[in-house]
Amino acid sequence: MAVRVGVYARISEDRDGDMLGVNRQVADCQRHAETQGWEVAETYIDDDVSAYKGRLRPAYNRMLEDIRGGRIEGVLVWHLDRLHRHPRELENFFEVCRAAGVTRMASVNGDIDLASHDGQLMARVIGAFAKKESDDKSRRIRRKHQEIAEAGRWAGGGRRLFGYTAQREVIPDEAGVIREAAQRVLVGESLRTITGDLQRREVRTVTGTRWTMHTLRGILINPALTGVRTLHGEVVATAVWEPILTPEVGARVRAVLTNPARRLTRPVRRYLLTGFLYCGVCAAKLITRPNHGRGCYVCGSGPGLLGCGKISILSDRLEDFVTSAIWARLDTPALAQALAAASAGPGSEGEELVAAIGADEAQLTELSSAFGSRLITMQEWLGARKVIEDRLHHRRTLLTRGDQHAALRDFAGRGEVLAERWPSMNLDQKRAVIATVLDRVVVRPATVKGRTTLDPNRLDPVWKL
Repeated sequence: MAVRVGVYARISEDRDGDMLGVNRQVADCQRHAETQGWEVAETYIDDDVSAYKGRLRPAYNRMLEDIRGGRIEGVLVWHLDRLHRHPRELENFFEVCRAAGVTRMASVNGDIDLASHDGQLMARVIGAFAKKESDDKSRRIRRKHQEIAEAGRWAGGGRRLFGYTAQREVIPDEAGVIREAAQRVLVGESLRTITGDLQRREVRTVTGTRWTMHTLRGILINPALTGVRTLHGEVVATAVWEPILTPEVGARVRAVLTNPARRLTRPVRRYLLTGFLYCGVCAAKLITRPNHGRGCYVCGSGPGLLGCGKISILSDRLEDFVTSAIWARLDTPALAQALAAASAGPGSEGEELVAAIGADEAQLTELSSAFGSRLITMQEWLGARKVIEDRLHHRRTLLTRGDQHAALRDFAGRGEVLAERWPSMNLDQKRAVIATVLDRVVVRPATVKGRTTLDPNRLDPVWKL
């Protein structure tokens, strides 16, 4: 009865996806089986899977199960390095074969008797040479990538970055989308709003799918947009490709989007003044609650709420009143002067801040590597990280200081222009304008019960500017 063998074929990289490499291995193995009088009971193929990187090899694992189950009596490969690249994998293979009584392991270049110590020694020697070859190749590839990165060039391969072609040439339409999204982030719009707008406009990602907040965030914080080349998360050179964002704008956007206080999963806001209103009795922040089908701000009381429950005011009239007050305030010369002074930003210190932030971020990466390599203790890591993160937070705050007032730069002294544009602005844009001028509004109890019109005497606004 013919010996039943399994043919195993693997190729590390199949860029074209045509499986020509593994098909050639299988054809050579089948011819070898015919010359030996063996029956090929099963063929196992792992295409585009590296054994050196330790990636999961489904076909290889299925072959081991068939050996354990007695469905094959030997293994035939094109070359032994197709089977293993790590000595520890080879030893595990020996154990599986020994337990199942399998003694035949053959290659097109020659058979190996696993039942003999000499055969196992030969397999180990071949495996050791394959491991060294893989290590040498990996080392050469790493050095090549380092050289390319230090020259500011792109190594190629992988999915292209939105805004650029695969050769890192700027795509004007996509670059415009990035610049628009960056400016909208800087004036206080949420990623949720921007993403929804891109979806409505049917702007697609590089894969042709709809935008998500995580996808947009990942693109906007990518340092490559500012014309720098990174390697393992660190800036190593000025890139040869054209930047889409200036280094300062890129750093400001990253400072906003990497702020630990910012959450991608925050609830969708539906009311204009949420977070700006406080109770005039107990100083608790007002919450929103429908009242007979109408929106209402209330001082919430009850389980899980800290308010007194003594304040309630209809949302529509209050929001209209506060909005009109902001339009009027913008027309005052004093506010225009204050806004100009507050919007000055870091000035000539901007480039120094960008460089300092980059150095702090690189130091955090270096600190993590030192801890991972056990060069420092957990206590040392926590202590050093706290110092660097505090410094980083302070510098990011300085860098984004001017952006806090960007939403009003076009409207200072021109309240009528804002009033005309207000109906077309989305909720985030309106709240960004309000947050620039207004710190809070303290709402006092109503003096007349059942009054339906808004009493301005109940409101005590606290202005920022």
